[in-house]
Amino acid sequence: MRTIALKTLPLLALAAPLLAWAQSGGTLDKVKSSGQITLAYRESSIPFSYLDDKAQPVGFAHEICLRIVDDVKKATGRADLKVNLQSVTSANRIPLLQNGTIDIECGSTTNNSDRGKQVQFAINYFYTGTRFLVKTGVQVKSIDDLKGKTVVSTTGTTNYKILRNLNEEKKLGLDLLAAKDHAESALMVESGRAVAFGMDDILLYGLRASSQNPASLSVVGEPIQVEPYAIMMRLDDPAFKKLVDGTLANLMKSGEFTKLYTKWFMSPIPPKGINLNAPMSKELVDNLKALSDKPAT
Repeated sequence: MRTIALKTLPLLALAAPLLAWAQSGGTLDKVKSSGQITLAYRESSIPFSYLDDKAQPVGFAHEICLRIVDDVKKATGRADLKVNLQSVTSANRIPLLQNGTIDIECGSTTNNSDRGKQVQFAINYFYTGTRFLVKTGVQVKSIDDLKGKTVVSTTGTTNYKILRNLNEEKKLGLDLLAAKDHAESALMVESGRAVAFGMDDILLYGLRASSQNPASLSVVGEPIQVEPYAIMMRLDDPAFKKLVDGTLANLMKSGEFTKLYTKWFMSPIPPKGINLNAPMSKELVDNLKALSDKPAT
């Protein structure tokens, strides 16, 4: 049985985890000596990591994280391992990982070369592209159709950077807004403060399906680029990466990964019993065999 505790840490409390990390030989040593591991979760990254109607973290990525914990228990000999859960955002997830507040992040984080200089990633477990959430009836085939319009994306995401760069390169005149999280970005479209919300398409489908009136929103436009999602860990920790990659590889080879995918992407999910009906992309199907952790450029 897993022992799980939700926690929210004030900034002043970050020194202790940082000291523990600095004094340890890596995540597995840190976990073994402390008897605890801290998993990061997102509050609105449906269906990867989000809060259910009881304010408890659930989701495809979160469930994979719990499978990793089972293997950590075996590797450290700590069957009594305490599992703490820490909410993170796009903006603070990397700093909290680097300073030791969290030990692993299973959410909707893009594996790219830039981030690879700050953290390391496991085998890619999803592929997605940037598209737009709009009110139904708004015609958007490409970003060019949003010239001069107000567009929102979530701060700290690769999507925001992509849109900002395209806005400058193509001189689109977008009024590009930054929201604190995906839920706020979607609300800005629903309330009319923004015409479109640019984000990974799978997250947009999740937000649309869980909204009060799904029919009032549409996911539109051709994907701007395809990027992989992957579990995030601290740099220079080969033993922990080997364990995490091993868990993922075993899930993918055994068929358990496909079962989890069906559960979260092709079946009704909590809290409203929505079904995203999102089949595996060709890129993901291929990676079940390739087991690649190759980043986006």
